[in-house]
Amino acid sequence: MGLFDRWRRPRGGSRAQTRKQTSADLAYLRDWVATHTGVEAFVEPQTTVTEVTVVLVAADGEWTRRRTGGDAGARRLSKQLDIPVYDVQKVGYPQRMRDYDARRRIERDRALRRDLEG
Repeated sequence: MGLFDRWRRPRGGSRAQTRKQTSADLAYLRDWVATHTGVEAFVEPQTTVTEVTVVLVAADGEWTRRRTGGDAGARRLSKQLDIPVYDVQKVGYPQRMRDYDARRRIERDRALRRDLEG
């Protein structure tokens, strides 16, 4: 093993693995849309740490995030699933998503207090 071998991509590249993961992510998102109502897609930009992702937000504020194969993949997915798609940098996240997170936080805190008391 050479000095820099540990940082090199494995033979066959990670592209095949990324394709499989993206395929699994897309299947998950399709299923999620089928089991929730009022779903909208919010495309998040690529960062130094993550690829382009899409956040699906249901009418009640429940949400999920997955990779979609880039911006074009997110737009293709929304077209296939017939759901609206927005650029999160332009419109931001919906308030119902923040409200959902706040409710979940309160529920977790209450459950933790109950467990500690009883």
